[in-house]
Amino acid sequence: MKELNFDAVVIGGGAAGMAAALELEGAGFSVAIIEREDHLGGILMQCIHNGFGLHEFNEELTGPEFAERLMAKTLNSRITCYLNTTVTAFHTEGPAGTAYKELFCVSPDLGVLRIIARVVVLAMGCRERNRGNVRIPGSRPAGVYTAGLAQRLVNIEGYIPGKEIVIIGSGDIGLIMARRMSWVGCTVKAVVEIMPYPAGLTRNIVQCLRDFNIPLYLSSQTTNIFGNDRVEGVEVTPMENGALVPEKRFRIDCDTVLLSVGLVPENELSKDAGVDLNGTTGGPLVDSNLMTNVEGVFACGNVLHVHDLVDWVTEESRRAGLYAAAWLRGARPGLQLRLKAGSNVRYVNPGKLDPKRDNKLYLRSLIVKNDATLELRIDNRVIKSIKKGHIQPSEMINVNLGPKDLEGLGMGPDSALEFSLK
Repeated sequence: MKELNFDAVVIGGGAAGMAAALELEGAGFSVAIIEREDHLGGILMQCIHNGFGLHEFNEELTGPEFAERLMAKTLNSRITCYLNTTVTAFHTEGPAGTAYKELFCVSPDLGVLRIIARVVVLAMGCRERNRGNVRIPGSRPAGVYTAGLAQRLVNIEGYIPGKEIVIIGSGDIGLIMARRMSWVGCTVKAVVEIMPYPAGLTRNIVQCLRDFNIPLYLSSQTTNIFGNDRVEGVEVTPMENGALVPEKRFRIDCDTVLLSVGLVPENELSKDAGVDLNGTTGGPLVDSNLMTNVEGVFACGNVLHVHDLVDWVTEESRRAGLYAAAWLRGARPGLQLRLKAGSNVRYVNPGKLDPKRDNKLYLRSLIVKNDATLELRIDNRVIKSIKKGHIQPSEMINVNLGPKDLEGLGMGPDSALEFSLK
């Protein structure tokens, strides 16, 4: 077994992992990235469409172009990258204050590695929910894929999974694949969404569905998949007032079904390490420094909460790297204000803020509304109201809060800042 020592280890070599590692390396610490694929860049490498980088680089890039910007910096730095290497376990050893992290990794090229680090940054990203997660009844024929797998087959492997496509769920990957499958000559029969509003970004609804005249069935549930050896069709049942209306069900003939039914943070490793998870997001619970309940373990990007833009992933992960570097230098968090999701808000991340510095917060709406107001309250006092032209669950809301927003409030130890939308 080969033994290695680093100041910090970043698990995951996508945009989040590279952004965090670059900040740590720039602060003068030894850093290793551990990536289970044989390349850096993560899921971006199969996202060949444009629309990335408008916030991060002030220009529109494809996924590989965005990744290559970070890869060039990473590969030209002192960061050590272990590709094709999987972390099988990690835990904390030693007393509080002097504890270190012990990681065990396996690689077909390097064998078994034991890595000791003072800090670990979780940046493993997320995975797709599958048919089992949404419990679609019917037989189990060939031709059922997650949208991300189909994207890899078309964009990386050069295979077309079918000819007549139905997409279940209107998440962004599914919408993008509706356009992609149309471009390669397939017929996309429909996108079926159980909610009364689309799950993807507005721009993708316009560019990927309306521009190609692809029908979108809202408030509709896929209640059966037909076929034995191969998919032959799906049954769609409309919903009214949250209930299925069986007499209005209809069939769409197809040979392929793509599932775009949500993403789940990849946190099995986190749980094994004793990291507490947020029941709403599926990601770790973190403080204002993006540190988990395990001292010296930080989390960022889609492993923390599923973002809508890689630009926000990168921005958040840079901060995680900066906070981890400060922790390595001996900085420890002081008084932190607890954050709380109020009416019409699904979650707020991180779960705490530091009242003595500027904080960037992310939250998700539970409603679709024009001319909305984001209201911030402490102890039933409204401290700030922010007007929003349009809100919807698929688009993350960013909020900046600093000392000026909180000064003179007389907060107690049990005070919480509540975010509500109306």
